[in-house]
Amino acid sequence: MKYLDEYRDPALARGLLAELTATATRPWAIMEVCGGQTHTLVRQGIDELLPAGIRMIHGPGCPVCVTPLATVDKAVAIAARPDVVLASYGDMLRVPGTTGDLLGVRARGGDVRVVYTPLDAVRVAEREPGRQVVFFAVGFETTAPANAMAVLRADELGLDNFSVLVSHVLVPPAITAVLDAPDNRVQAFLAAGHVCAVMGFTEYEPIAERYHVPVVVTGFEPLDLLEGILMATRQLEEGRAEVENQYVRAVSRTGNTAAQSAMRRVFRLTDRDWRGIGTIPTSGLALTERFAAFDAETRFAVGDLDTREDPDCVAGAVLRGVRLPTSCPAYGTRCTPRTPLGAPMVSTEGTCAAFYQAGRKSTVEER
Repeated sequence: MKYLDEYRDPALARGLLAELTATATRPWAIMEVCGGQTHTLVRQGIDELLPAGIRMIHGPGCPVCVTPLATVDKAVAIAARPDVVLASYGDMLRVPGTTGDLLGVRARGGDVRVVYTPLDAVRVAEREPGRQVVFFAVGFETTAPANAMAVLRADELGLDNFSVLVSHVLVPPAITAVLDAPDNRVQAFLAAGHVCAVMGFTEYEPIAERYHVPVVVTGFEPLDLLEGILMATRQLEEGRAEVENQYVRAVSRTGNTAAQSAMRRVFRLTDRDWRGIGTIPTSGLALTERFAAFDAETRFAVGDLDTREDPDCVAGAVLRGVRLPTSCPAYGTRCTPRTPLGAPMVSTEGTCAAFYQAGRKSTVEER
């Protein structure tokens, strides 16, 4: 295939669905970990076209959604300072904190800017030496190399007015946490193709072996997902538990070693809180001692804050895959993309936003 529309060919999709129907002889539960995959599944209606026994469980694959509430509150506090420029990807601006969001800070006169790469923030720091520039560094392994390069570039330039508020999370520990949960129902995983393009998939091999669970590295187009689901179902039906690579056009087993090297220079492993989920050991990245001077939390002394989630938001259960957005009483009424109670209704990778944008109706009888 050479062109994007070939990955959305209806005839090929029908063929994959027919093969999947012929393959599945019993019910199976498969989790896609990536929010981008969730949006494709829901937007294209793939989850509703699958054979009756195949159930897709939407996992915690939205980095914006799992950014801890405390970290959002710290970003809001830092952005409100008159001497600070806070630079962020656009998704983070409307993520609700305890008392507001970054968009509200900007509306009140705070200098909150949307950037498209972390190096944009470094360039702001170069141009405006009299301001402190903070980049809100969130994301999975996909964005970590670019964020590492921003720190390396700032260090090379000797910028003492640049820092990063780090909230990086890692996929393999999240998969392990899902599998270790007492209410786990997941029997196979679709691994995120962009994460594996950076990291490869060797980290998933011990998971597949230990838990006897298939893992299929999968892309983001409709045919990618249908093929990934088919590959996972074949493994389940045959009693196999291996790591397979559907996304061969972008992913190799060892990944991008140069990107991994940059990450290792700048970041170290740390325990990380996941919004709505809790602490997952060694599931995040923090700055190494060598680059600790670029840590915005330390620079601006934002320690423990009094954080409070909205009591009506079930985002945690949605992120764990134990509830659907449509089962939330606030879905589509109090909670919409314009008035979100939780991050999954904000992000372009959030499950609640995916359901809302696809026009999925609430299943709650009493509104």
